[in-house]
Amino acid sequence: MAEPTSADGLAVLRQLALVLEERKGADPGSSYVAGLYGKGMDAILKKVGEEATETVIAAKGGDRDQIVYETADLWFHTLVMLAACDLGPEDVLNELARRFGLSGLDEKAARTR
Repeated sequence: MAEPTSADGLAVLRQLALVLEERKGADPGSSYVAGLYGKGMDAILKKVGEEATETVIAAKGGDRDQIVYETADLWFHTLVMLAACDLGPEDVLNELARRFGLSGLDEKAARTR
């Protein structure tokens, strides 16, 4: 499998989603992701929370490289969580596309009804 470039973000997400899906059935000792899956949803969610906090701290600090690094960790662990829920990046991208062009206030109000 050829490595995608950052210029093709959707390809990166698709390939990563495939790898994450493959790791679901892997031996937990064989990879970090398989180990996370083996520990269950609570461990995955803990990592998402940790990475979200680290991303906030990086943004507060203003170091661009650190913000990118921590956001990559957050996105990665969020993708692991999505895969654990049998969802993928395209599910989220489809939702973002649905919202595109809508007022954020209107979209939020429609959800609370």
